[in-house]
Amino acid sequence: MAKIGIFDSGYGGLTILEAIRHELPGYDYLYLGDNARAPYGTHSFDVIYQYTLQAVRFLFEQDCALVILACNTASAKALRTIQQKDLPVINAQGAKRNVLGVIRPTVETVPSVTKNGHVGILATPATVSSESYVLELEKIYEGLSGAGGKVQVTQQACPLWVPLIENGEHNTPGADYFVDKYLHDLFARDPQIDTLVLGCTHYPLLKAKIEQWVRSSAQHTKRGVQCIAQGELVACSLADYLIRHPEYRSQLSQGATCRYLTTENADRFSQSASVFLSTPVAAEHVSLPNFRNRS
Repeated sequence: MAKIGIFDSGYGGLTILEAIRHELPGYDYLYLGDNARAPYGTHSFDVIYQYTLQAVRFLFEQDCALVILACNTASAKALRTIQQKDLPVINAQGAKRNVLGVIRPTVETVPSVTKNGHVGILATPATVSSESYVLELEKIYEGLSGAGGKVQVTQQACPLWVPLIENGEHNTPGADYFVDKYLHDLFARDPQIDTLVLGCTHYPLLKAKIEQWVRSSAQHTKRGVQCIAQGELVACSLADYLIRHPEYRSQLSQGATCRYLTTENADRFSQSASVFLSTPVAAEHVSLPNFRNRS
């Protein structure tokens, strides 16, 4: 029987894993963090695609029927290419497999949250440059009848948030400074934003600070701003996907287990994972094979 694979370039995907396990506790999970090569956001499209494909193929070879790219950078830069180019080849070789991302489930909830169509995206530089959120939101609004006009999306790259979180500095005054800096820059470009999308799986650890900043703002236009995190949305989307696709659900084992793999030092991963999870983690070190030349 097969497992559900959860992949991230680092630790942020643990917030997605936690939400999925809360929503679907019975299944078996395999988490893979490519921490040795993180962060992905500083790399080119081709490198991100190759790294992500290596991780996906590895998880498939570990008997994962579904792989969730719990990484916005990988979802933005590699998901579509893997789905269109690589999955047909992989599925032709054996059991049916699929790869899902985190961006689409996130943006699908935006029309039900925003009241004025002004949406702010907080994300890594790579996700911002991909414009994946902008394109997906525009597609959704084009498909909505009576949507009340087009969505206006303003993006803000937050390059220092991930390092702050992964170094355990997200509750410090230094984090306060960079939360203020990036939010100030975002709202300066569109003061009418009423919905904030946390477009990185690390950012839920800063959600309380972001919401506090919004509440403390003196500008009337910022009052009532809604902040959207990804975990519960991705979890609910996966639950719905399994209902609609029994061919995957029937493959999955239900032993309620979870293994943690990392390409970095296992002890370091186990210690750092405690920042994201409320339970102890015993991780295992793995090396990802280079699948670059495989067809």
